[in-house]
Amino acid sequence: MWNRKELKDKAKQVIYKNYWTAVVVCFLIALLTGEFGTSIIGSWNEKDSIDPNYIINFEYKIGDGMQNIENTLNETQIKVFEALEANLNSALKPQKYIFKIWDAITSFNINKIGLGIILCVTAVTALAFTIFIADPLIVGGKKYFLKARKGNNTKVGVMAEVFRKDSWINIAIIMFLRNIYTALWYLTIIGGVIKTYEYRMIPYILAENPQIKRKEAFKLSKQMMKGNKWKTFILDMSFFGWNFLSVLTFGILSILYVNPYNSATLTELYCTLKDKAIAEKYEYYEKLN
Repeated sequence: MWNRKELKDKAKQVIYKNYWTAVVVCFLIALLTGEFGTSIIGSWNEKDSIDPNYIINFEYKIGDGMQNIENTLNETQIKVFEALEANLNSALKPQKYIFKIWDAITSFNINKIGLGIILCVTAVTALAFTIFIADPLIVGGKKYFLKARKGNNTKVGVMAEVFRKDSWINIAIIMFLRNIYTALWYLTIIGGVIKTYEYRMIPYILAENPQIKRKEAFKLSKQMMKGNKWKTFILDMSFFGWNFLSVLTFGILSILYVNPYNSATLTELYCTLKDKAIAEKYEYYEKLN
């Protein structure tokens, strides 16, 4: 069994030994992938609706809706709302691309051809960036923290190892499939949440074994997370206070501490579950590391 305090204590030691490189790695991941709720394409995602039919009522602006909500809240409530919104934006990132493509199709159906073309080009470009750059970078970040556990001042360049020609495409395909499966499960509402946690270990498995087969990666993650989904959810929620403080500091605290701390903690969780998988000889356990 594992507990949050032990994972976080170990994570703090990793951050202490690799502080500045950990900060740089998490900053790059946040900037380029949206893993922590922000990205260079975040302005495009930020106001997305998750209602496939919202484009039909084009006059309605999601941003205006958010502004109306914020006008009814006090300052503290707004900060909590922003913290929740940032985390939700990150969690639903893959699904939003699908809805944006749906928006494009709907635009053509209601004779908004120009808008439809723009949305198509934007969606395809952003989706290609996500598949071939952003998702492999997320795996690269996991690889960095796995190596950081074992040494001091781990180099940022460790992330680039996932882009080797014998690894890159396999990582991109499996991460893409993970996103697609999760998106489809979100159509059942609660199923999406469950599958998000069930597939949680896939990026770590890929970081250690980038040539693993899809079936093996999914099966291992499913076995490792069995009986651990709720505890992992509670672990995620234990960072809400830090995320709230980060909002109060306009994200500076996230850059300088929270994101590295969170990443190192989840890496410790993976290593703990991996040790158990090997000890109990889960199916395909020999593919771990």
